[in-house]
Amino acid sequence: FGSLRTPKEPRNKVTVVLGAQWGDEGKGKVVDLLAMDADLVCRCQGGNNAGHTVVVDSVEYDFHLLPSGVLNKKAVSFIGNGVVIHLPGLFEEAEKNLQKGLEGWEERLKISDRAHIVFNFHQAVDGIQEQQRQLQAGKNLGTTKKGIGPAYSSKAARNGLRVCDLVSDFTVFEEKFRVLAEHFLTMYPNLNVDIDNELQQLKEYAERLRPLVTDGVYFMHKALTGPSKKILVEGANAALLDIDFGTYPFVTSSNCTVGGVCTGLGVPPSYVGRVYGVVKAYTTRVGVGAFPTEQDNEVGNLLQSRGREFGVTTDRQRRCGWLDLILVRYAHMVNGFTAIALTKLDILDTLSEIKVGVAYSVDDEPLPSFPANMDVLTRVSVKYETLPGWCCSTEDVRCFEELPPQAQSYIRFIEDFLQVPVKWVGVGKSRESMIKLF
Repeated sequence: FGSLRTPKEPRNKVTVVLGAQWGDEGKGKVVDLLAMDADLVCRCQGGNNAGHTVVVDSVEYDFHLLPSGVLNKKAVSFIGNGVVIHLPGLFEEAEKNLQKGLEGWEERLKISDRAHIVFNFHQAVDGIQEQQRQLQAGKNLGTTKKGIGPAYSSKAARNGLRVCDLVSDFTVFEEKFRVLAEHFLTMYPNLNVDIDNELQQLKEYAERLRPLVTDGVYFMHKALTGPSKKILVEGANAALLDIDFGTYPFVTSSNCTVGGVCTGLGVPPSYVGRVYGVVKAYTTRVGVGAFPTEQDNEVGNLLQSRGREFGVTTDRQRRCGWLDLILVRYAHMVNGFTAIALTKLDILDTLSEIKVGVAYSVDDEPLPSFPANMDVLTRVSVKYETLPGWCCSTEDVRCFEELPPQAQSYIRFIEDFLQVPVKWVGVGKSRESMIKLF
């Protein structure tokens, strides 16, 4: 019994990359960096509402559902049970990247049999719900209309369909599918859906999908307990978009904080190793919702144009503002970051002074923590620390010592405030422009 009773140290721990703000922090680039020598790259939540751009040899790849690790020919990519999958979206995306030179992805991709499927009617409903919100409250959530919310709703309502349903007996699947489609038609009578056409399409996808499908729990267990492996988990969306911890209701429908790794892959918490938070050197937000450090002025415009802040998935212009460290500290409380990747520092190159949000107050009362209530968050006033800018280009810098002293101070300030080390600093689009500090 002795050997059983001594606690075993996990063999292979997973490294996690998570967004620490409202998304669009440049997670794709950090994942891509780590995926170069990874053996397994996983997605654990979200769907094709995520958008990651990765530039390799001046070719720009766009990923939405595929883990950005598919670019590494030696790595296996895994789409976990917590992801919701729109099959036309998956195959279209693969097709687009195939034309850019991504070959052999089907040999390198595994998909959990427990993942839920996003159907076309989920996407149609997403659009209708968004219209209704606009009409009723004049407040849409700013969803990507990719059917993610309605698919997670079906999952929670227990009438969703999963990958395992699609790849087993198709007649049984068809029956369940028709029931689900009818259910949505009853709720949304003006829904534009062609049930027979979609079933025909799904039947074809079932055949293409079958060789990729695996029991995700067993698959991850083998990876974690087998021979030494580097396992990377790529978070989609970000902490402030988390269904529980985000700025509700302006959030996504899944857990994009570290807990989503365990539930979305079937990985025990003891196997979670390093957790890297990706923080942009300033803050952006897409769509609606409170944004305390927003700069609706020339500073915001400068960040927007210099940072080319447009959504990969929706092409929407992003709202911009100063770095909000109260928000990032809150993300750290939930995620426990091991270290931080600070991205897009070069966008601040032309500013003579840079502000950083360090405290919130409401009606002159300091707020001890990040408020849950959005009505409170819209009313906060931010206390800023003003730091000197460096007014020169950092784009060609390749080590920390070469950065202007003011830029070094900016990074140190962030580290001191959060009490988390900055491990990487991004100063451009290419792989080479990620400076490693330690």
